[in-house]
Amino acid sequence: METFRLLIGPDNGDATVGQLCARAVILFLFGVICIRIAGRRTFSSITPLDIIVALIIGSNISRAMTGKAPFFPGLAATLVVVVLHRLLAMATLHWSPLARLMKGAPVTLVRDGVADEAAMRRHAIGRADLAEGLRMEQVDRIETVKLATLEAGGKISVVPRSPAE
Repeated sequence: METFRLLIGPDNGDATVGQLCARAVILFLFGVICIRIAGRRTFSSITPLDIIVALIIGSNISRAMTGKAPFFPGLAATLVVVVLHRLLAMATLHWSPLARLMKGAPVTLVRDGVADEAAMRRHAIGRADLAEGLRMEQVDRIETVKLATLEAGGKISVVPRSPAE
């Protein structure tokens, strides 16, 4: 353990350039392991929970890198967060109440060309935000929308009316 401590330096921020480089290599490999454990979805900003987990992981790794937090306890805490997130993600596949709690539920904003003003107010979606979401889906008028939904990740998905409707 003493050899490893010499390699990575002290946890008080006084590591040498070489020790910080050794930390960088170790933390890079640790980050790859975290991505493999957590799954790619965690780092693709799908839900607010995924974003929080990614921020915690980044913060912990940063502090371990600079010596602002103890190296091994920082890695252990990060690994606990990653494993907990993965276990919760797996549990949400089998228990829908937990999925709803962890991920939220989609909210209908427009149905058959009519905006749900109450739902929009509850989720702080203004008319301009809705119009932007529609334009992002290549829809220029609300009347042509069959269904627009605020998804758990914050994106507005749109199902346009078919020409026959």
